[in-house]
Amino acid sequence: MVALPEAQAEEKVLNLYSARHYQTDEALYEGFTRQTGIKIKRIEGKEDELLERIRNEGAYSPADVLLTVDAARLSAAHELGLFAPVTSPTLEKRIPANLRTGDWFSFSTRARVIIYAKGVIDPDQVKTYGDLANPRLKGKVCSRSGSHPYNLSLMASIIAHHGEAEAEQWAKGVVANFARAPKGGDTDQIRAVAAGECAVAVSNTYYLARLMRSDKAEDRKTMDKVGVVWPDQRGVGAHINVSGGGVLKHAPHREAAVRFLEYLASDQAQRYFADGNNEWPVVAGIKIDNPALEALGKFKADSLPVASLAMYRAKAQIIFDRAGYR
Repeated sequence: MVALPEAQAEEKVLNLYSARHYQTDEALYEGFTRQTGIKIKRIEGKEDELLERIRNEGAYSPADVLLTVDAARLSAAHELGLFAPVTSPTLEKRIPANLRTGDWFSFSTRARVIIYAKGVIDPDQVKTYGDLANPRLKGKVCSRSGSHPYNLSLMASIIAHHGEAEAEQWAKGVVANFARAPKGGDTDQIRAVAAGECAVAVSNTYYLARLMRSDKAEDRKTMDKVGVVWPDQRGVGAHINVSGGGVLKHAPHREAAVRFLEYLASDQAQRYFADGNNEWPVVAGIKIDNPALEALGKFKADSLPVASLAMYRAKAQIIFDRAGYR
């Protein structure tokens, strides 16, 4: 039996560790296999579990690529030394510089917006993230845990723009306005606002889009009761979080891994992110067909580099802890 050249052999399979748990991603992966002939072997798990698994496997890890959501989680993988540097003219051309680093790349974005109860809150009162700390909202704010990566990334952006002292003052103000202790996920915050448990909350946009596209009567009722504000439109713009990934340091199929990342930046894959999972493409000019995203409208996005979110991740947790934002 004649052995295949190494370059050919490594094109046959890609071992993917993914913390994305979206059914629509199946079409994404099938598209890559159709285009390249490379079969994807996938292991799914929670973010922290996958990071620990890759670290424990060390040089013997079969994993080629890690996909996950949130810049804080991607930066955690970087800090653990799990990613390998990637040089790709395709990725550099298609992905904006503020949405990539030297070893991981964003492939879709979601914005963190303010949700308010219609008829209870004047949307002009919640035009910025800073407004969430205004004493006039005392007893009216719902939130998920301050230790959740979504909130850590938002806090990291506030630190980057305004400094640690102002960021901590903001966190203390939000805590003073809580209607109840932080709990649940983003969808729970939206439902809490609709139910009158609180009047204001923050959510990633794709949770809203899910409810908007739902065929369940209760979801439509929820959306009828809440309004959406794009924060900081006269300032730096709405905070953007990402879904992304990178090639792992000990990837046994590195060539296939880089091809997969480049595929995720293709027009076809970018449309899957948008139309299938209600996320915005990172590549400019992609035509999408998602009525919920269209209904949410255009907005000014914060152009802060994702590397800055990574830089202030640890400090964000310290500030939240000091503020009692748990």
